[in-house]
Amino acid sequence: MTGPVITVTHGVVGYDGRPVLRDVSLTVSAGEVVAVLGANGSGKSTLIRAVLGLVPLSSGEVTLFGTAQRRFRQWHRIGYVPQRLGAGSGVPATVREVVASGRLARRGVLRPAGAPDRAAVAEALAAVGLTDRAGDPVATLSGGQQQRTLIARALAGRPELLVLDEPTAGVDMASQEAFAEALTGFVDGGGTVLLVAHELGPLRPLISRAVVVHQGGIAHDGAVPEPAGHHAAPDHDHVHPHGPDEPVGLWSS
Repeated sequence: MTGPVITVTHGVVGYDGRPVLRDVSLTVSAGEVVAVLGANGSGKSTLIRAVLGLVPLSSGEVTLFGTAQRRFRQWHRIGYVPQRLGAGSGVPATVREVVASGRLARRGVLRPAGAPDRAAVAEALAAVGLTDRAGDPVATLSGGQQQRTLIARALAGRPELLVLDEPTAGVDMASQEAFAEALTGFVDGGGTVLLVAHELGPLRPLISRAVVVHQGGIAHDGAVPEPAGHHAAPDHDHVHPHGPDEPVGLWSS
């Protein structure tokens, strides 16, 4: 597909009468890798949740692949990676089982998994470097490996658009580099990426455009800004606190 994959027009979101997004307009075109940057509380995560319909707009409109969000039904075209696995500790599922759940939106719940599903799962596990952990319970993985599992789950659905909410926040450098490698393969295959980040690390070379959200509005839309202050230090590790865990996926019941 060519042309806009995501269009937000004059989007407004408020919680309890308090505006969080103020008249935001944004377009993401096919093949772009767009990073949404900003301080904690700026509204950047709210923006992507509004794109996905996880929070309602007070006014404005979102269009996905040329279709108004309220009429959009082809969710298999979108892979969503939240900040944390959330249920990872306490769910006895294996890494392979979690990744395989990424196929459900494409094949449907009632149809049994077939060879294309198994191939897609194996390919996704390889893309994030977790083939050797496929049979292990998710609860035994590190935080970074659990995050890689979520990315593999999204990739297994073979989406056209990946939406990621701070995929590298607080995880080890090996996982950050695995994310970057997996996203490189996805983009090289024609995929489009919208990701929220506090800082980019190994993902920086992939970014084609940066959108900076400040106090609920877009303060910058263009080249990636240079890091400043202590974030510019090569040994700076992102361990800042975040909001509550995101929902595990778009189609959670």
